[in-house]
Amino acid sequence: MQSMLMNGKAERQQIGAEEIAPCPPPPETDPHLDALVRQIIGRVADKWTMLVLDVLEEHGELRFTRVGELVGGVSQKMLTKTLRQMESDGLVTRTVHPVVPPRVEYQLTELGLSLGAAFCGVWVWAEMHQDEIARARRTFDEKSNR
Repeated sequence: MQSMLMNGKAERQQIGAEEIAPCPPPPETDPHLDALVRQIIGRVADKWTMLVLDVLEEHGELRFTRVGELVGGVSQKMLTKTLRQMESDGLVTRTVHPVVPPRVEYQLTELGLSLGAAFCGVWVWAEMHQDEIARARRTFDEKSNR
């Protein structure tokens, strides 16, 4: 965000035919807030957290096994780690039902839903620019294979 500043003023960026207004930074940055933002990005911007967020947002409360099936390609160990981290950050609730065998379900909290809404922009951006990204990748591959 700070890289978008020039002489203390936020500048507009032109992306194709779209003009994007940057998010203006606060007048002074709080080092604790900066550290928190970096930590949150490190935790939630990974592949599995984003996919679990998407699955739980779309399907609501789900059992552990079903989350794994819908995410696809995730190991049980990585899914457990991801869900525990999300629970510790307040993004999901874990409900253990007292039955035999135990039934454990996960659901997004309000905080998790709000994070999902914030990251929705990534999907919108990808959809809007998928052709441009594909062209850029083809061009890069063609240059690299020479």
